[in-house]
Amino acid sequence: IRNCDWSSDVYSSDLVQKIQIYLHHTAGNSNPFNVYKDWETNPERIATCTVIGGLPKKGDTHTDGQIVQGYSSKYWAYHLGLRESTFHNFGLPYKSLDKTSIGIEICNWGQAIRKNGKFYSWANTVIPDEEVIELAAPFRGYKYFHNYTDAQIQSVKELLQYWNQKYGIPLTYHEDIFEVNARALRGDMGVFTHCSVRYDKVDIYPHPKMVEMLKSL
Repeated sequence: IRNCDWSSDVYSSDLVQKIQIYLHHTAGNSNPFNVYKDWETNPERIATCTVIGGLPKKGDTHTDGQIVQGYSSKYWAYHLGLRESTFHNFGLPYKSLDKTSIGIEICNWGQAIRKNGKFYSWANTVIPDEEVIELAAPFRGYKYFHNYTDAQIQSVKELLQYWNQKYGIPLTYHEDIFEVNARALRGDMGVFTHCSVRYDKVDIYPHPKMVEMLKSL
């Protein structure tokens, strides 16, 4: 883990018991340090304590799968964008899950759109063909996604195992983590995705190797 020289007040140093872990991807490029630079200028106090880098581009100083930490996992920042209506759909009261959860961001463009023989991100960035995965079935309307690398998946595994030991958060795999579900919204202990609490997100998507790793835990 490399610490980021981050003097931001984006996160809160209030100590709150951690009971959940949420997996995200950035919908951006591969440099984890640039993610923290962007968050530092965000007035909405949005961040996760760790960001996992992707395949480095020219001029990058990180390696594929590099874990960068902006602040300790015992602190918190907003990373879920929760909506009260989602809780109401399940007959549940609103809970500030940001405070009791830990977020992991994976540097990844997310969904890919094929146009004129090329793959494009939501930001109209070209994603190389060799970095695109085609899912067996569309996920939330998308069939192509920017591939999570083996190194990124391994880093996610190591972070989950570490936080399981540190906070006692169980790692049992549940099929419902890729859809909005009552377990996440209730604040049940465990590992979830951003899709577990948001209808409009695709992070993280059910990448076969990621699912295989999560099941292995």
